Amino acid sequence: MLRPPHGAFTPDAMFDPRLLRAFLAIADSGSFTLAAQALCLTQSAVSRKIQQLEGHFGVPLFARNSRNVRLTAEGEQVLGSARTILEQLRALQDRLSPQKRPFRIRMHVSLAVRWLLPKLSDFYLQHPDIALSIETVATEIVEPASDSDAYILYLPEPSSDPACLVLFDEALVPVCAPGVGPLTSVEDLGRFTLLHRSADKQAWIYWLSANGGKPLETYRHIPFNLDELALDAAARGLGVAVTDMTLAEESIQRGVLVIPFGEALKTGGNYSLCPQPLAAAHPACSRVMQWFADQAQRAMA
Repeated sequence: MLRPPHGAFTPDAMFDPRLLRAFLAIADSGSFTLAAQALCLTQSAVSRKIQQLEGHFGVPLFARNSRNVRLTAEGEQVLGSARTILEQLRALQDRLSPQKRPFRIRMHVSLAVRWLLPKLSDFYLQHPDIALSIETVATEIVEPASDSDAYILYLPEPSSDPACLVLFDEALVPVCAPGVGPLTSVEDLGRFTLLHRSADKQAWIYWLSANGGKPLETYRHIPFNLDELALDAAARGLGVAVTDMTLAEESIQRGVLVIPFGEALKTGGNYSLCPQPLAAAHPACSRVMQWFADQAQRAMA
């Protein structure tokens, strides 16, 4: 019996949702590394899945360079169809086995990597019978999807929706790699590169204004397409990033990042978990919400 060469795209693989999930994870995060983290796979495993898709279509789906990954024109065409196929598969699964599907939570990729992933082992220790599906986006605004049960998003002010659960309040701090310096005051920032997400300079603008800094335009700065990349660059000694203290907490505890000076600056914003109207129909909803409520209590302690 003839077998296809290793990595070749077989007819059965054409309908393998794992390949499409890998494709969407990269498209949403703009990074093979972040996609692998979100999918709990190795980066090489994710790369092989994309090679299979590209082998099937006969065209590259992503343009890669040293700084980021973006969809090609052909990849953009595949994107919409991939989302539709996965949504249809999920809808079919829900109709056939509503009690077995995972509880789906949608959030920004940086929040998933920096805040949720370090806590997931605790969730599964407490609830080994519940499956979560963590769906990430790289856009600034997290739009609720029709097939998600809940979503976590940043709110500039408290929500009037009583169903939304505040997970933690935003508190901005500057962070950098250990040993970067001397960096003891806002005046020292002029000698360093400020790192931020390309679409969002507001955190630095807000922090500089509150701490007597100069306008952001007077500093040398490097934009990245993701907050996660800006924090990774800070950990590698490329400059100083400003981020929420809770999101940086694990990296600070591991000694990868430090807060060089200053107090945390509360902005009045928060990160909240908001269930969809039909989420209560999922048998695990109440236990999932209670676990997140417990995490919120720990954050306030």
